[in-house]
Amino acid sequence: MAARILLARHGQTEWSLSGKHTGRTDIPLLDEGRRGAKLLGERLHHAPWNGLPDVEVRTSPLVRAKETCELAGFGDRARDWDALMEFDYGAYEGLTPAEIKATRPDWLIWRDGVPEGETLADVTARADEVIDWARSADRDVLLFAHGHILRALGARWLGLDISFGARIRLEPTSLSVLGWAYGEPAIERWNDTGHLG
Repeated sequence: MAARILLARHGQTEWSLSGKHTGRTDIPLLDEGRRGAKLLGERLHHAPWNGLPDVEVRTSPLVRAKETCELAGFGDRARDWDALMEFDYGAYEGLTPAEIKATRPDWLIWRDGVPEGETLADVTARADEVIDWARSADRDVLLFAHGHILRALGARWLGLDISFGARIRLEPTSLSVLGWAYGEPAIERWNDTGHLG
């Protein structure tokens, strides 16, 4: 069996609800986010996933991802991994896209990056580290992390520049699966929030 990556974006937070760039600021889940994490867990513990008994689990060490992992029922199997942390947004931490575009009208994070933060090359290197690890053994992996780093993983799984992440949005508490088609890396499922009703 070729390895697949299951991606779980963390549940809703106050900043994700308002559209603020939430990089390294450790924002907790809202009640809505906790409810979504439990619903995601229920989904993954029923057919066809059946609790993913052989999956290897990793989570961002930031509280919103760790709590999502725990509430989904995978906390006891998870290991923290700094490579799964969200972008370091530098000077744009806590700002909405509209606030940033007020001073940089043509700004796009996937092309322009951020001042005083992590470079796009650094994010690419982290994403590649995760992809290489996931493909290193014949088992599925389940990752609990953040919107932009998970979108970067989707792009790099396909062998594309992380700028492709601009075209694959992710909602809070969504489930995505990176797998294979005809022997080539493929997106099997993306931004699936069916468990949220």
